[in-house]
Amino acid sequence: MNNHLNFFIDGKWVAPVNPATLDVIDPSTEEAYTKISVGSKADVDKAVTAAKAAFPAFSRTTRSDRLKLLNRILEIYNERYEDIAQAVSQEMGAPITWAREAQAWAGRAHMEATIKALEDYEFSEKRGATLVVKEPIGVCALITPWNWPLNQIVCKVAPAIAAGCTVVLKPSEIAPISGIVFSEIVDAAGTPNGVYNMVNGTGPDVGQVMAGHPDVDMVSFTGSTRAGIIVAKTAADTVKRVAQELGGKSANIILADADFEQAVKKGVEGCFGNSGQSCDAPTRMLVPAARHDEALAVARDAAEAHKVGDPRAEDTQLGPVVSQLQYDKIQRLIEAGIKEGATLVTGGPGRPEHLNRGYYVRPTVFGHVKPGMTVEKEEIFGPVLSVISYEDDDDAVRIANDTVYGLAAYVQSKDIKHARAVASRLRAGQVNLNYPDWDTFAPFGGYKQSGNGREYADWAIHDFLEVKGIIGYGE
Repeated sequence: MNNHLNFFIDGKWVAPVNPATLDVIDPSTEEAYTKISVGSKADVDKAVTAAKAAFPAFSRTTRSDRLKLLNRILEIYNERYEDIAQAVSQEMGAPITWAREAQAWAGRAHMEATIKALEDYEFSEKRGATLVVKEPIGVCALITPWNWPLNQIVCKVAPAIAAGCTVVLKPSEIAPISGIVFSEIVDAAGTPNGVYNMVNGTGPDVGQVMAGHPDVDMVSFTGSTRAGIIVAKTAADTVKRVAQELGGKSANIILADADFEQAVKKGVEGCFGNSGQSCDAPTRMLVPAARHDEALAVARDAAEAHKVGDPRAEDTQLGPVVSQLQYDKIQRLIEAGIKEGATLVTGGPGRPEHLNRGYYVRPTVFGHVKPGMTVEKEEIFGPVLSVISYEDDDDAVRIANDTVYGLAAYVQSKDIKHARAVASRLRAGQVNLNYPDWDTFAPFGGYKQSGNGREYADWAIHDFLEVKGIIGYGE
C-alpha cells in the first residue's frame, strides 16, 4: 500500500476532496507507471487551515524542540535513502548512481546544514535599549520543481521548520513520488499535526491558489521565470513575502591562464550533469578566441564520452530528460542553433542512435556561438553547451553579464587572484572558482530575473523570519 493517491494534511493521509488523478510518466519508457491525486482549492484550504491552526503553538517551541524534530527527520531520511533514490530515478530519469550520489545526497546534506545552522543561529540581539528579535513569519507555501526534487524540498521545509514556521508543500506534479516519500518520512518522525502538510497538483489548480491564499504569509517558489512571475503577481494581492529561485544561463569563463584542457573537460561535465537540467548549469563556455578550436576538440571528446542510456544501469551517465514537453523544447532549440549558424560540433537533433524510445537527448556541443543567438540567450535545460569566444577579460565579463539571468557563474584560472578579480565583476548570486565542491552553507539565489531571496543553511532560515524591534527594552 502506498500513498500515491493521498495528501498529507494535519498529520493524516487523506484523499482529495474532489477525486482526480494524473499519470506519472517514466521518461525512460514514455509510459505511465503510477498515478497521483491532484488537488483543488478545497484541498489547499484544508491544508492552510491546518497550518494556520498549528502555527501559534509551533512558533513558540524552543530551538531544542525543533532540533530534535529535524534530527529525527534526518534519521528516518537516512533509513529510507534508497527509496528516495529509486523514486527520483524513476520519476525524472536520473541515472540511479546520480540519484544516490547527488539527488538523494542533496536532501541529506541540506538537512545536516540546516541543523548545524540552527544550532548556532542568533534569534535576537541587543542594540542599546532596543531588542531586535527574529520571529517565524507564519504559514509558508512551498512550491518545488522536478529537476532536483529533494534538494529543493529540503532547502525549503528544513529552514522553515527551523525558523518555527508551518508549511504547505506542493511538489512538482511531474516528479511527485519523491515528495510523497519525504512526506512519509516527516510523518514517521512524529511531526506535530499541521506543521507540515503536502498537497499534490498542478500549478494553476494548487500552486497559484496557495500563492494567493489570504492565510499564507510567505511563498517560496523554485521553477521557471515564467511561472515565478505568475506566482509573484498572484501573491501581490495579499502583500505576502515571495522568495524565488528561477532560471539561469550561467557563463563559465575559462581564462587564458587556466589549465585549459582540464577546464574545458570539467565544464562539459558540469553542463551535462543531471542531463543538463540544473538552473545553475554552466551552459555558456567562454574561451579565448585564439583557442576556440582547441576548446571544441576537447569539448567534443568529453561530450562523446558520456554514456546515455537506461537510468537503472549503474554505469549510465546521462538519462532521459524529464518529459515530452522538455524534449520537444530542447529539440527546437538545437534546431535553432543550427539554423542560426552555430557550428554543430557533436550531437544534434533526435535521440542517440541506440535508443528508440524515451526522452533521450544527444549530448550536444555548439561552437562559434555568437552573443545574441538563441542557444546563447535562452535557458535550454538539457545537455547542450554553447562555446563562445572572447578577446580579453573585459570582453568576457561583458558577454557573461549580458543576460536577463544572474543565478550563477564560473571562473577558471591557475591564478586565484585573477579568478577573484573577474568574479567580483560578475552579476550573479553565486560565483564558482575552479570547480569547487558543492557548499551547502554558501548563499544560493540569483540576481535579476533569476529571482530573489537566498537558500541554504542560515541564509534560508533568515528568509523565513520577520524582524521585530522592541524599543525601550532596557539596557
